[in-house]
Order: sequence, then structure tokens, then C-alpha cells
Amino acid sequence: MRVLVAEDHLTLAVRVAEGLRDAGMAVDLVHDGASALAEAGLTAYDVIILDRDLPAVHGDQVCRTLAGGPARILMLTAAAEVDDRVDGLELGADDYLGKPFAFHELVARVRALARRAPSAPPLVRRADLVVDRARHRASRGTRALSLTRKEFGVLEMLAAADGGVVSAEDLLEHVWDAHADPFSNIVSVTMTRLRRKLGDPPLIETVVGRGYRL
Repeated sequence: MRVLVAEDHLTLAVRVAEGLRDAGMAVDLVHDGASALAEAGLTAYDVIILDRDLPAVHGDQVCRTLAGGPARILMLTAAAEVDDRVDGLELGADDYLGKPFAFHELVARVRALARRAPSAPPLVRRADLVVDRARHRASRGTRALSLTRKEFGVLEMLAAADGGVVSAEDLLEHVWDAHADPFSNIVSVTMTRLRRKLGDPPLIETVVGRGYRL
């Protein structure tokens, strides 16, 4: 899952980004509204965490501009009265969380927003493989799979594609953050490790010139 955090409070922004990464998400971080719009125009984010009171371009305008796009928007702000929440939702935000907040609630809300796409249900079954996106767990048969964050992210995308082909570029864009080297072999290395952990018979097919399919 690829997340953009737009927050001008530097300490809070870093803590939120680090916490989401610890929860297995790929996170990019910006500190003003203009940068948020620029990054959202370049990258297909699953969720955008948007502070309402951003400099350069106000968070309300960012929300209006990005609402209805592919990314779900979670507005994060100190203004947490009912009228403020209503205003945020009417701007096009998909969810609204006031500061201060419990971090485990933020993680749960981000994951819930990312699961809203109809092609990506919370629990995906393929043969004897079960991918529990809500609990961030996977198993094959009676065996629980011990996966790294990136391995689970790759498996999650393949499972959500419902038998469709997922390109290496899409995997890199959604599972890794902006610091990943697009010319590295990190996707193929992660895929090799994932296949080894999934065991036999093989579940992941390489579609030459296109990508991978579960």
C-alpha cells in the first residue's frame, strides 16, 4: 500500500510516516499543499493523509482538487468539532480524524480506506492461499506464512488483482516509496523470496514482458 502524508508539523509528520512504515506501508512525505498536489499527480497513491491547515496551498483546496480520484483521502486536523468534520467530508474527504489521535486508530482507518476498492476485499482466497488484508496475515493450507512487509505487499497486490497481471512497475509504485531505485532488481528479488516462502506447487506465474499473476 502506497500512502502520501501531507503534514506541515515536521515532528508529527515524521512520526506518522515512521509508524505507517512500521505497519507495513510505503510512505512518502510532504509538508505543504503544493507539494502534495505535485506528488499526487506523479504517483498513484492508495491513501492520502491530508492535514487541513497546510501552507502554500490550503488543505481544503488540495482535497477539492484530488477528491474523486483513485486515492482515498483521510483528513487529519486539530479542528475536530462536528461542523469541522462535516465540512471536511463535504470537501470530498473519505474520512476525517481529529488531533490528537490514537495511532492504532489511524492505521486502522488507513487500511479500511485502502480496502474500499471493490476488487480488493479484506479476505482473499486463491486455492489454498488465504491473504487477510485487514490483519496483515497470510497462510497456505494450515501453515502461517512469515512474510516481510514488502513480501506481504507484493502478495496483497497480486491477490487483489483477481487473476490479472500486475507489472513490476505497478508493484514498485505501490509497495515501495519514492526512495526506491526504479532501475534496481528489488521487485524480482522480493518475488523470488516470496515464491520460496509460498512453497509448492507454485502459485505465482511470470507473464513474460508483462509482469506477474497469482
